[in-house]
Order: sequence, then structure tokens, then C-alpha cells
Amino acid sequence: MSGTSRHDAWQAGDSYEIYMGRWSRRIAPLFLDLLSLPRELDWLEIGCGTGALSAAILARCDPSSLIAIDPSEGFLEKARAGVPDPRADFRRGDAEALDLPDASRDVVVSALALNFVPDRAKALAEMRRVARPGGTVAFYVWDYPGGGLQFLRAFWSAAAARDPKAGDLAEDRRFPFCTADQLENEAKAAGLLKVKCRPLETPTVFADFDDYWRPFTLGAGPAPGYVASLTEEARDGLRDALAHALPRQPDGQIALAARAWAVTAKAA
Repeated sequence: MSGTSRHDAWQAGDSYEIYMGRWSRRIAPLFLDLLSLPRELDWLEIGCGTGALSAAILARCDPSSLIAIDPSEGFLEKARAGVPDPRADFRRGDAEALDLPDASRDVVVSALALNFVPDRAKALAEMRRVARPGGTVAFYVWDYPGGGLQFLRAFWSAAAARDPKAGDLAEDRRFPFCTADQLENEAKAAGLLKVKCRPLETPTVFADFDDYWRPFTLGAGPAPGYVASLTEEARDGLRDALAHALPRQPDGQIALAARAWAVTAKAA
């Protein structure tokens, strides 16, 4: 599978929202509670996606302004439509080269995005650069190596049992650095101060198996990209394997858990 098909259609904001965005929206408030920052600050969000954290910032933190950047115009369109707040400015941008002045933002954050940035050290250095002295720099990513997304771990385990090559595409192989120790060390290496890493946890409950399976058929993300690459026979086989393997509640719900690592720090 090529890199393009593996990372697939990140432009598809509606499909991504069903696949991953709904869980991003559950964990965003937990991150903001952890920060516990005052009102009327100037925020910058890097890798805003479809606007899960953006909406939470505006609803819970009463910012003076929010600049939110993402490289995907499809995601930005979804975010602008879903977050029509005049304080928010959604822009296309590059995490490794922020088009913002030095020391211009009180808070610089990133949600579930830094693991996709090719040069994380450069992105963290940019986050520190645009933060005001003493400002907050913080981010979170899913705990892929620790099985923090149980619904995704179940998918790749079933896929790898039928196709050994599928295991190489799983996020725990691609993002082995998403551990508490390594994320904390990378933040310190970027010159950030008072670095702490803590877990954020939320349930991911699917109404039934169709609610679990359908997002994998929509083509937004690596796992859906893998499903799209399969023959109809292989796709049906994977679906049946998951249907038999996943735990069910008496009412048919599939209740799993999700965990992210949140890093908080201060700019010098």
C-alpha cells in the first residue's frame, strides 16, 4: 500500500468526523480542564482538524482570539461550518513553519495531530517560538503503543490475523514514540519548561456493530484506507471476524475505552 493510500483522504471532513472526530470531541474538554487557564487569552491551535478542540476552547475558555491552522482545506471547511464564532480564524498552515510573529500567543495547543507532523522537533520549536514568555504550550496524542484506542487496536489485530502485512500499517507501529516518557522528553528537548505528561481517558461506546464498522468504510484515515484497498471478499471476511471478536453488552452496545497522553509546559 502506498503512503498516499495509507494516509488516505484526510480531506474528507464529514467522514473523519464519524470515524475519529466524535471521540476527539469527548476528550477535548478533559484537556482544557487539565490546563485550567484564565479567560480572554490569545490562543493558537495547530492541526485543528474538523474543529473538536476549537469548539471546546470557544465554549469553555472564553478566549480573546483563536487562530486555528490545519494543512487540510477539507477539514478547515468543516471546522468553519461547525464553529461560526467571530473570535475564531481558521487558516491553512504548516506546523513546521508557523506564519505568526514571535511571542504573539498566550496559549499554543495541538490536539491529536503532532504524531502526523514529519518533523515534531521543528513543530515543537515553532510552538515555543510563537508563545509569549511564560505562556502555555500543550498538546495531546492518542496512546497508540499502549493500546489506548481499543476500537482501533481491535481492528488492526483482526486485520493482521488475516493479513500479516496489515500489522505494519497499524498506528502502534507507525507512532511508537507516543509514550509518556518520549513525549515528555521531546518537549524538554524543544526548550519547554515545567513539562508534565498525564493521561486523558474517555469511554468509546458504539450503539451496535454497524456503528462500529461503518466508519471504517468511509475512507478517511489509515484504517479506512486499508479497508478500501481490500477485495470485497477480504473486506467481508474482516468484518465478520470483528463481529465475532468484539465484546457486546446485553443491549448490543460495544463499550471500549480510549486514552491519550497530554503534555503541558511553559514557554521560556
